[in-house]
Formats: sequence, structure tokens, C-alpha cells
Amino acid sequence: MEGIFSLLTGIILGSFPTAYILLKRYRNIDITENGSGSVGAMNSFRLSKSKLLAFSVFLIDFLKGMITVYLIELIFGDFFILKMMGLIGAVLGHCYSFWIKFKGGRGLATTAGGALLISYPLVGIWVIMWLIAFAFRRSIHFANFAASLLTALLALTSADILNKYTFPGADTNFEFSLTVVFLLIIILLKHIEPMKVYIKQQAEKSRKD
Repeated sequence: MEGIFSLLTGIILGSFPTAYILLKRYRNIDITENGSGSVGAMNSFRLSKSKLLAFSVFLIDFLKGMITVYLIELIFGDFFILKMMGLIGAVLGHCYSFWIKFKGGRGLATTAGGALLISYPLVGIWVIMWLIAFAFRRSIHFANFAASLLTALLALTSADILNKYTFPGADTNFEFSLTVVFLLIIILLKHIEPMKVYIKQQAEKSRKD
């Protein structure tokens, strides 16, 4: 029951459509129908040209993950699995918000906010992977996808080490791997379309060269 409650709490908090509300209120733009259609900070900036608005979207989405994890800890105590269930719910709610016909963002800000309270080494690894990938290809979407995929692979292959430096750690390394990989799969799924666009652009560039 605690796990179900944690998941539902995350879904409810995560489903708050930050970018949709702010852009509708201050720019009269339906973000789900413009730009990339992603309900997140990057698309908010592209459509509004406002750094303040985009940062506000990022910050609120970040806090959705952090507040979810904090609330779960306040209610049930410091248990890895319950906090992860809450964060998974928050990311699902953000990426597939029932308020806006199950559309949403790509989940990175919400994931980062919650993950900092669960396993900051994971966040650090993701950031390092992102920087390397971005330096290699100079594409934000490529870097997002690559960092998430590589971090998921590390969660599978090095769970014993990563779990050791997670406080509190998961009861088993399998539990750690399963929850982290599931969380990152949500992000990877939301990046399939931008990756298709990226691959198409690279193919066209190669033909021209």
C-alpha cells in the first residue's frame, strides 16, 4: 500500500503542467501544439524567447520531483524503494499529464530534482555523461539520450558500487537497478522522436557532404 500511495502521490504532483499553464497565461500559447510540443523548459524558451519564463518552468518541474521525494520521506521514513516509487510516479505524471490529454515534457528536470535526494552520485554520473556526449555531437537531444542510456547501463552493470554510495541504499542491488532503469526508460521513450529528427538531420548532412 505504501508503494501504491507513493506512486500515486508522485503522479498527482508530477502531472502539474507547468509550461502549459505559464505559456498560456503569459504568452497565450498552447505549448502542446507549438514548437516540438514538449511541455518543458527548452520548448518554453523556443516559443516565448524568455529566459525567465523558461527558468521558471525548469525550477517548478525540478521542485515537483524534489517535493515528491521529500513528502514520501516525511510520511513513511527514509526508504529507497518508496522514494523511488514516488519519483517514478512524478516523472510519469510529468511526461504524461492527465490534465493535458497525457502530453508532457521529457522528464529530465523532475528526475533531477528527486534524484538529488535519493542518489546524488547518479546525478553526477548523468551530468558527466551528458557533458561528454554534448562535446562529441553538440546536440542537446543526443546528449540527453546518450547520458540517460549510459547511466541506465551503469545502473545495471555497477549496481553494487552505486547502491553502496546511495543513502539509504536499496535493499538489494536488483531493486536498485530495476527502479533506476525503469525511471530512465521513461526519459528514453520521450526522446525517441527528437532522436529520429537528429538522425534524419545527420543523414541529410552526410549526403550533402
